[in-house]
Amino acid sequence: MEQYEPERPTPPRAAAPPRGPRGGRAALARRSLLRAATGGALAAGGLGTLAACGIPAAGKSQGGTSAQDHSATEKVVNFSNWTEYLDVDDSGKHHPTLETFRRRTGITVDYTEDINDNNEFFGKIKPQLAAGQDTGRDIIVLTDWLAARMIRLGWVQKLDPSNLPHAYTNLSAQFRDPDWDPGRAYSYPWQGISTVIAFNRKALDGIEVRSVSDLLDNPKLKGRVGFLSEMRDSVGMTLLDMGKDPARFTDDDYDAAIARLQKAVDKGQIRRFTGNDYTSDLSKGDFAACIAWAGDVVQLKADNPDIDFVIPDSGYVTSTDNLCIPNKARHKTNAERLIDFYYEPAQAAALAAYINYVTPVDGVKPYLAKIDQDAADNPLIVPDQAMQAKSHAFRSLSQKEETAYEGKFAKLTGA
Repeated sequence: MEQYEPERPTPPRAAAPPRGPRGGRAALARRSLLRAATGGALAAGGLGTLAACGIPAAGKSQGGTSAQDHSATEKVVNFSNWTEYLDVDDSGKHHPTLETFRRRTGITVDYTEDINDNNEFFGKIKPQLAAGQDTGRDIIVLTDWLAARMIRLGWVQKLDPSNLPHAYTNLSAQFRDPDWDPGRAYSYPWQGISTVIAFNRKALDGIEVRSVSDLLDNPKLKGRVGFLSEMRDSVGMTLLDMGKDPARFTDDDYDAAIARLQKAVDKGQIRRFTGNDYTSDLSKGDFAACIAWAGDVVQLKADNPDIDFVIPDSGYVTSTDNLCIPNKARHKTNAERLIDFYYEPAQAAALAAYINYVTPVDGVKPYLAKIDQDAADNPLIVPDQAMQAKSHAFRSLSQKEETAYEGKFAKLTGA
């Protein structure tokens, strides 16, 4: 089918940062940008700024606002994503899966990497959404806590299930029913992000690490342990180790987890709280073990055989980056067709083979095995049933909770 060239300019294009060399580390480049992502009310563009801008605080979902859908006459979809978060060919200039979608449907995807962190992006699109205007984007990718906020504000559109047959059928059970979007009425996961314990076998020198308790309490690891500057990951993993469910904890549970981490800080057990820069400490052996993101571990293991991971018996924290359609998007049906396309196992496999995050699509493994058998066998990319059973999501927070919890965590980390 002949390619359709849209005449309408796309505002996100001018806002996109220049694309740099890939360097073979899509996962590292992607996750490093999330360091400020959980700033919530404490960060620019966060919840604390909403009232000052005349925007209602997040409350009960109001439902999205549609616009006239131009999908039938404008064969285009404007897709805003994070950097290094889509498959790229050897030239680094073309995205094979998007080319497949265009050839099949005749819909051109104007793909822009203009999301650098959640709060920054929220601040960028907030004025238009608050004014009831089109952002120039048909699909945006938001980490789960921000997707939850956007749904509560009524700033993303409800999806049409009739346009999402593959997504409805193939969505993995562990991602089907988050408390912030029951039944996935407004979002579908782009990729899952698992938080695990990573270690450098050489630096451990025979010390066994199987749990968060080992990280916090083993004196042989003093000053060689890392935790993440992401509150939901570090506190969530600590809550699990304490026998608490991150999906159902209380204020007292949270305070107990903070106190436990504070004790480890005070005695010098935790070397530091980091963003993605923990990867350098782990590779060099400055961290013998740390809380880590699975996508990074997959990449690090490929370069350093001493790097490995463990899933604690208590479980691990999983979050998601999510595909959403903002209010007033001009090409809603085209956007839903693209979302559904990535829920075909063959396309999901092509994506997973490149970026090495947790695929949210069932049935991927045999397709991924044809591309990369090691990736297909890796539970950090295709979780088996046992690993899925250990997965826990951090519950949604109210505005009051988010402000209080982030404040306490910032005091702990010295942020």
